[in-house]
Amino acid sequence: MKHIFIFLLIAFIFIGCGEDCYNAPQTIAFKFVNSNDENLITNGTLTAYSVKDENQVGVQLTKTSEDMVILENVGAYNGTKNYTFSSNIKAFNFSIHSSEFKGGCDGYQINKLTFTGIGIDVTDEKGYYKIILQ
Repeated sequence: MKHIFIFLLIAFIFIGCGEDCYNAPQTIAFKFVNSNDENLITNGTLTAYSVKDENQVGVQLTKTSEDMVILENVGAYNGTKNYTFSSNIKAFNFSIHSSEFKGGCDGYQINKLTFTGIGIDVTDEKGYYKIILQ
Protein backbone atom coordinates (compact mmCIF):
# COMPACT_ATOMS: atom_id res chain seq x y z
CA MET A 1 0.00 0.00 0.00
CA LYS A 2 2.84 2.37 0.88
CA HIS A 3 4.51 1.79 -2.51
CA ILE A 4 1.27 2.44 -4.39
CA PHE A 5 0.78 5.72 -2.52
CA ILE A 6 4.32 6.88 -3.31
CA PHE A 7 3.90 5.90 -6.97
CA LEU A 8 0.60 7.80 -7.23
CA LEU A 9 2.11 10.85 -5.53
CA ILE A 10 5.05 10.94 -7.93
CA ALA A 11 2.77 10.38 -10.94
CA PHE A 12 0.49 13.21 -9.80
CA ILE A 13 3.44 15.59 -9.45
CA PHE A 14 4.66 14.89 -12.99
CA ILE A 15 1.18 15.05 -14.50
CA GLY A 16 0.44 18.32 -12.64
CA CYS A 17 3.41 19.99 -14.33
CA GLY A 18 2.24 19.09 -17.82
CA GLU A 19 1.72 21.33 -20.82
CA ASP A 20 -1.29 23.19 -19.44
CA CYS A 21 0.44 25.22 -16.75
CA TYR A 22 0.89 28.98 -16.62
CA ASN A 23 2.95 31.31 -14.46
CA ALA A 24 1.59 34.82 -14.07
CA PRO A 25 4.05 37.73 -13.93
CA GLN A 26 5.37 38.72 -10.52
CA THR A 27 3.31 41.07 -8.40
CA ILE A 28 3.89 44.81 -8.59
CA ALA A 29 3.32 46.73 -5.36
CA PHE A 30 3.65 50.46 -4.67
CA LYS A 31 4.23 52.12 -1.31
CA PHE A 32 3.52 55.85 -1.37
CA VAL A 33 5.45 57.99 1.12
CA ASN A 34 6.30 61.64 1.66
CA SER A 35 9.82 63.08 2.05
CA ASN A 36 9.74 62.12 5.76
CA ASP A 37 9.10 58.46 4.80
CA GLU A 38 5.54 58.57 6.20
CA ASN A 39 3.09 56.29 4.43
CA LEU A 40 0.60 58.58 2.66
CA ILE A 41 -2.27 56.09 2.83
CA THR A 42 -1.73 55.43 6.53
CA ASN A 43 -1.62 59.13 7.45
CA GLY A 44 -4.73 59.89 5.36
CA THR A 45 -3.05 62.15 2.79
CA LEU A 46 -3.53 59.82 -0.19
CA THR A 47 -7.26 59.11 -0.27
CA ALA A 48 -8.15 58.60 -3.94
CA TYR A 49 -6.03 56.87 -6.56
CA SER A 50 -6.39 54.90 -9.78
CA VAL A 51 -4.31 53.41 -12.57
CA LYS A 52 -5.33 53.25 -16.24
CA ASP A 53 -3.52 51.68 -19.15
CA GLU A 54 -2.82 53.37 -22.48
CA ASN A 55 -6.29 52.38 -23.71
CA GLN A 56 -7.92 54.09 -20.70
CA VAL A 57 -8.84 50.72 -19.18
CA GLY A 58 -8.72 50.75 -15.39
CA VAL A 59 -6.31 48.45 -13.57
CA GLN A 60 -7.63 46.62 -10.53
CA LEU A 61 -5.85 47.81 -7.38
CA THR A 62 -5.72 46.06 -4.02
CA LYS A 63 -4.70 47.83 -0.80
CA THR A 64 -2.66 45.62 1.51
CA SER A 65 -2.71 45.57 5.31
CA GLU A 66 0.62 47.49 5.19
CA ASP A 67 -1.12 50.26 3.19
CA MET A 68 0.63 49.41 -0.05
CA VAL A 69 -1.14 49.15 -3.41
CA ILE A 70 -0.90 46.02 -5.56
CA LEU A 71 -1.51 46.30 -9.30
CA GLU A 72 -3.51 43.27 -10.36
CA ASN A 73 -3.15 41.49 -13.70
CA VAL A 74 -0.44 43.62 -15.30
CA GLY A 75 2.50 42.36 -17.32
CA ALA A 76 0.83 39.42 -19.07
CA TYR A 77 1.82 40.54 -22.57
CA ASN A 78 4.81 40.68 -24.85
CA GLY A 79 6.16 44.24 -25.23
CA THR A 80 5.72 47.57 -23.47
CA LYS A 81 2.50 49.05 -22.14
CA ASN A 82 2.07 52.57 -20.74
CA TYR A 83 0.08 53.38 -17.60
CA THR A 84 -1.07 56.52 -15.80
CA PHE A 85 -1.36 56.80 -12.03
CA SER A 86 -3.79 59.49 -10.86
CA SER A 87 -4.50 60.57 -7.30
CA ASN A 88 -5.68 63.46 -5.16
CA ILE A 89 -1.98 64.40 -4.71
CA LYS A 90 -0.19 63.85 -8.02
CA ALA A 91 -0.28 62.02 -11.33
CA PHE A 92 2.60 60.27 -13.06
CA ASN A 93 3.20 57.86 -15.89
CA PHE A 94 5.00 54.56 -15.93
CA SER A 95 5.56 51.77 -18.40
CA ILE A 96 5.95 48.04 -17.95
CA HIS A 97 8.08 46.03 -20.35
CA SER A 98 7.23 42.31 -20.29
CA SER A 99 8.20 39.30 -22.32
CA GLU A 100 7.04 35.76 -22.77
CA PHE A 101 9.14 32.98 -21.33
CA LYS A 102 9.10 29.26 -21.72
CA GLY A 103 10.29 27.22 -18.84
CA GLY A 104 8.58 24.36 -17.09
CA CYS A 105 5.42 26.37 -17.66
CA ASP A 106 4.45 29.10 -20.11
CA GLY A 107 3.99 32.63 -18.85
CA TYR A 108 5.25 36.18 -18.83
CA GLN A 109 7.92 38.02 -16.91
CA ILE A 110 8.18 41.70 -16.15
CA ASN A 111 11.58 42.89 -17.33
CA LYS A 112 11.51 46.59 -16.53
CA LEU A 113 9.40 49.36 -14.98
CA THR A 114 10.09 52.94 -16.03
CA PHE A 115 8.60 55.88 -14.13
CA THR A 116 8.18 59.43 -15.48
CA GLY A 117 6.75 62.44 -13.73
CA ILE A 118 7.74 65.64 -12.03
CA GLY A 119 8.24 65.54 -8.29
CA ILE A 120 8.45 61.78 -7.76
CA ASP A 121 11.34 59.62 -6.68
CA VAL A 122 11.13 55.86 -6.93
CA THR A 123 13.31 53.25 -5.25
CA ASP A 124 13.11 49.54 -5.94
CA GLU A 125 12.82 47.99 -2.48
CA LYS A 126 12.69 44.27 -1.82
CA GLY A 127 9.28 43.24 -3.12
CA TYR A 128 7.79 46.69 -3.79
CA TYR A 129 8.48 50.13 -5.24
CA LYS A 130 8.67 53.02 -2.79
CA ILE A 131 7.33 56.15 -4.45
CA ILE A 132 8.02 59.51 -2.81
CA LEU A 133 5.35 62.01 -3.73
CA GLN A 134 6.31 65.60 -2.88
